[in-house]
Amino acid sequence: MQGAAIEGYAVVSADGMIADGNGHMPDDLKHEPDAHFFREGLDSAALVVHGRHSHEQQGPISDRRRRLIVTDRTPGLSAHSSIPNAWVWNPASIPFEEACHKIGVTTGKIAISGGTGVFGLFLKIGFDTFHLSRAGKLVLPGGRPVFPRVPAKTPEHVLMEHGLKAGPMQVLDAAEDVTLVSWRR
Repeated sequence: MQGAAIEGYAVVSADGMIADGNGHMPDDLKHEPDAHFFREGLDSAALVVHGRHSHEQQGPISDRRRRLIVTDRTPGLSAHSSIPNAWVWNPASIPFEEACHKIGVTTGKIAISGGTGVFGLFLKIGFDTFHLSRAGKLVLPGGRPVFPRVPAKTPEHVLMEHGLKAGPMQVLDAAEDVTLVSWRR
């Protein structure tokens, strides 16, 4: 989409999971330096896109952000019934670019915050950047993967297959082995 940059944000366990098998993000996956980076990314976004089970859980700040909630349970694009400044979008019925135009987002950063299906959808639409944080000491067997083809492939392999290249690794928390790599087109 011209005039907009699509950026993904995810923190994963050592085995590429964004949540446990019940869909809950365990506390061991949450680290303040990564959470700060995530908040700054969402704060600077013109639009936040996520699935119906994903929410950044930042209280009133979250509801001030313009958001697009991806679902297959409703046709088309419509205002969310209870979340202010939010729309519900079915990607099978309206292309992403058209949905953005209808809600007035034509420029700026579009932040994609998950879950698995939404990240998979935007692999097809095309990320300009994907910020992949990893909590290297945590393993979540049977958890929810960041991308549909994980754990058969690593998140890094999936990003490479979709034309993104790794930037330098940043250490966010050496004691907990939390790192961040921004992958760019």
